[in-house]
Amino acid sequence: MPRMSVYDPFAEVFPELFRSVLQPVRATGAEALEIKLDVKESDSEYSVEAEMPGVKKEDIHVQIDGNRVAIQAESKRESEQKDGERVLRSERYYGSVARSFTLASEIDESKVRAKIDNGVLSLALPKKKAPTAKRITVE
Repeated sequence: MPRMSVYDPFAEVFPELFRSVLQPVRATGAEALEIKLDVKESDSEYSVEAEMPGVKKEDIHVQIDGNRVAIQAESKRESEQKDGERVLRSERYYGSVARSFTLASEIDESKVRAKIDNGVLSLALPKKKAPTAKRITVE
């Protein structure tokens, strides 16, 4: 039975050059900072839970603009292992990440609540009341 294989025109000319370009780069360990979200909706508000392990509350910025929510975080991690006066290993990581999304209803910015607990940012985003039509009597 004949064996089939996929023809790769770059395999002969540039064996590794283009293959590494086409594959996504993924960070691991301390460099893998990303925001994972859960968004839930009730009749009166949206609730958002964002996983941000290792980020201090001073380094988290949340911005509400109508129905658009933007979350930004900065992370600074340093570790150093010493043996007396000799430094055996020193690692540091500085990074920032941002995530934004749009909701179906506008948010009442004056009633937003935010807290962080064990690396999970919880946002309570109350919906803005829709303006009601007002009937005017003509005099």
